[in-house]
Amino acid sequence: MKGVFVTGTDTGVGKTIISSGIAAVLKEKKIDVGVFKPLLSGISRHDPESDTSLLKTMSQTTLSIQDITPFEFEKPLAPFVAGKLEGKVIRIEEVLQHWDTIRRKHEFFIVEGAGGISVPLGKNFLVSDLIKALKLPMIIVARPNLGTINHTYLTVKYASSLGLKIAGIVINGLSEHPDLSEETNPEMIEQLCGIPILGITPRLTNLTNESITRMVREHIDLKSLLNQMIIE
Repeated sequence: MKGVFVTGTDTGVGKTIISSGIAAVLKEKKIDVGVFKPLLSGISRHDPESDTSLLKTMSQTTLSIQDITPFEFEKPLAPFVAGKLEGKVIRIEEVLQHWDTIRRKHEFFIVEGAGGISVPLGKNFLVSDLIKALKLPMIIVARPNLGTINHTYLTVKYASSLGLKIAGIVINGLSEHPDLSEETNPEMIEQLCGIPILGITPRLTNLTNESITRMVREHIDLKSLLNQMIIE
């Protein structure tokens, strides 16, 4: 299976924006792309503003909303915590069962996690456990400002300790007028982590499908990513 797992250094770093933008650009390149965000908290998967809806729209997949996100929870909490409040505790075997029903319906998949790499998704499994089970390389989405070096470095080191492959880092949300930390962080992250930065994307003030697609097309090195997946 060719694909990538998009995780973040934290919640709210823009994983869905990056994931959906990559999906849209791959679609432009005539790559048969599908999306999978197995667990969603805090919003209905059917809501037009949900991560699931954006991923479906941007990828143009024929997969249903339920196919893309089989598990949803009402409260905006880590999925395991939100699920426990509703009496729904998900096991990793259930997620993998859903994955097996859709994984052959597209040639390339973008899978998106929830929050950072150590967020608890269900009973006895974290985002990192799901990445390992799916055997997909990771893209780590990081914020650009002060503190991101620490968060990114810890994410990379933890992933490496588990033997997870990291395809690259995307620094998302660069200010129109970057401060000194935003200007110097990318070089330091690359030096410390030894992982390529695939792109530095600007903060979008006007979020539209077109602006997201254009941002990814212009600011993320998808050629490098696809070469790693052995896709010409």
